[in-house]
Amino acid sequence: MHDVSSPYVMGSDRLLFRPFTQSDASLIYELDSDPDTMQFISKGKATPLERIEQEILPRWLTHYDQPLPIGMWATYESKSEAFIGWMCIKPDRFIPEMELGYRFKRPFWGKGYATEGSKLLINQAFTVGGLDRLTAHTLEYNHRSRRVMEKCGFRFQYSFVYDEEVLPGWTEQERQAVRYGLSRKEWKARA
Repeated sequence: MHDVSSPYVMGSDRLLFRPFTQSDASLIYELDSDPDTMQFISKGKATPLERIEQEILPRWLTHYDQPLPIGMWATYESKSEAFIGWMCIKPDRFIPEMELGYRFKRPFWGKGYATEGSKLLINQAFTVGGLDRLTAHTLEYNHRSRRVMEKCGFRFQYSFVYDEEVLPGWTEQERQAVRYGLSRKEWKARA
């Protein structure tokens, strides 16, 4: 049962999740200012704080009117309660399905947090959220992200190229991407 005095609404063995608030712009700005974290998003360029405050956070806050686990979740290491990044299940902007996503600070890579958090969100999506299918996508050469998807049971669906408006200034080769999918039936078969 969730402790109502805690800001966290979900958790796994090593992670805690809470909804973002408008006052979290500085957390996102710090995350998006790390060139390593942003290498597959913006070629390492930071997201401007003004864009986070005026565009990104307001859009994220609209997801919380749907049942758990749909939303953008500020993600914390449970032992230290350090903010490590975000995870989400939200409407995919490219196809009419729900998308699993994640972005972590570089010091928290390679610890299995993305896999652990993804498995929690997937479980919640198929049991509590009543979803029938999830999708995930990344750049073709983002092997770490692809490995997380595969560890969580997602299967390769197809390759595609992100539009130039999604990754402005990137070549077509740099915009090569892959989409993975997981159905509730496939997930149950793995359990």
